[in-house]
Amino acid sequence: MTRIKKILIANRGEIALRIMRTAREMNISTVAVFSEADRKSPHVRYADEAVCIGPAVSSESYLNIDKILKVCRDLGVDAIHPGYGFLSENAGFAQRVKEAGVIFIGPSPESIEIMGSKLAAKQSASKYNIPMVPGTESAITDRGEAKKIAAEIGYPILIKASAGGGGKGMRVVESEADFDEQMDRAVSEAVASFGDGSVFIEKYILSPKHIEIQILGDQHGNIIHLFERECSIQRRHQKVIEEAPSVSITPAIREEMGRCAIDVARSCGYYGAGTVEFILDENQNFYFLEMNTRLQVEHPVTEQITGVDLVKQMILIAEGNHLEIRQDELTIKGHSIEIRVYAEDPLNNFLPDVGKLVTYIKPDGNGVRVDDGFEQGMDIPIYYDPMISKLITYADNRDDAIQKMIRAIDEYQISGVRTTLSFCRFVLEHAAFRSGDFDTNFISRYFSPDMIKPRKDTESDAVAGLISAILLSDNKQVKDVQHEVAAPVRSRWKDRRH
Repeated sequence: MTRIKKILIANRGEIALRIMRTAREMNISTVAVFSEADRKSPHVRYADEAVCIGPAVSSESYLNIDKILKVCRDLGVDAIHPGYGFLSENAGFAQRVKEAGVIFIGPSPESIEIMGSKLAAKQSASKYNIPMVPGTESAITDRGEAKKIAAEIGYPILIKASAGGGGKGMRVVESEADFDEQMDRAVSEAVASFGDGSVFIEKYILSPKHIEIQILGDQHGNIIHLFERECSIQRRHQKVIEEAPSVSITPAIREEMGRCAIDVARSCGYYGAGTVEFILDENQNFYFLEMNTRLQVEHPVTEQITGVDLVKQMILIAEGNHLEIRQDELTIKGHSIEIRVYAEDPLNNFLPDVGKLVTYIKPDGNGVRVDDGFEQGMDIPIYYDPMISKLITYADNRDDAIQKMIRAIDEYQISGVRTTLSFCRFVLEHAAFRSGDFDTNFISRYFSPDMIKPRKDTESDAVAGLISAILLSDNKQVKDVQHEVAAPVRSRWKDRRH
């Protein structure tokens, strides 16, 4: 067993802060890497050490493996946590980290490689008789044969990129007349997005629910699941609202899904934290979709209902410890909901928005958690994902968690950019969501821009922001005086260009 003493977080924003906080609780030093666009970000100040690794563009900073590994060498880093996004599911990066003698806080490069390909993942999982969506077992090479299979499955079908994610390289085909055109588009998009034009066919489930199971595995073959998350409220095939547990499944289905998720992980020798995703049809049949070989954005809802710190477990597993949590010790306690607060305009097809956070005041109170990486006055950069924060609530039951979330949304004050707060409030108040009778088609079925109030006029935003800034500025002066008396500055901030 290896004791980790210093972790570099190869990420930014809220997830970097999330990891650093757990590391600090474990008496582990942290190193932040940041781009020039993130120089004033909270995660940079919070870390024990921080190093600038390049310009704002991801390819020259957060995706630059050589620069990240150089920082590890220079600062004597023991381990790297990749967070999510960027290099988190890059098998080549995990291999490079391993070869550099640094611990990768995540699964093996081999597991990432297998589960990074949807086709390879399906082939691996098939060893354990996991339910699969009817479709092709390999990449399409013969269009004539593919059309024959599509006819046997029955339209509509889905053409999917093997290396895909986030809805890219994915096309619904309603009839054979549309097959060639949609195939060409799917292949073209897959090549452009992933450099891999391999695609396959699946039966298109018309009213699917997106259910995922959180798993943890150690390096000694022990694997457990931590129940499910409901992730069906999506736009552009990407999640906006998640909750745990799901209102849609029975205890029997939960148990069977959990068993299947463990088997999927076992099929590739998985260790660390991972998520096995399923789709659930209107008849309560579930099918394996894919495995995400990293920490998920929505992991807080699982932490809330189980009391398990998933980041802490990832670090302990990376050190070589045995899992100390047994399956029969886990129970679901209460209900948790997470909304992703994006800088997007729900009145304009959820197009990303950029600008300055003129007003940024977070909600708080019992059962409210905000994971973010921004402060008032900061700019939302155009270079990265437009998520501002994750707003999470927890209560004894689902109705109370929903009401707590509505209260928190109403208290969340953001001006300067458009956000998804009003859309999320609309969802939470909708009868379909309240009853649990919804699926991934919620937006197309129930939502139109005229159903939510337009944002306040720019002049009102500016006035509110100015007043808030003055109040916060006065408050900050008091805090600064108290800070000078109470405690020394802990961060050993460094600015190095590599």
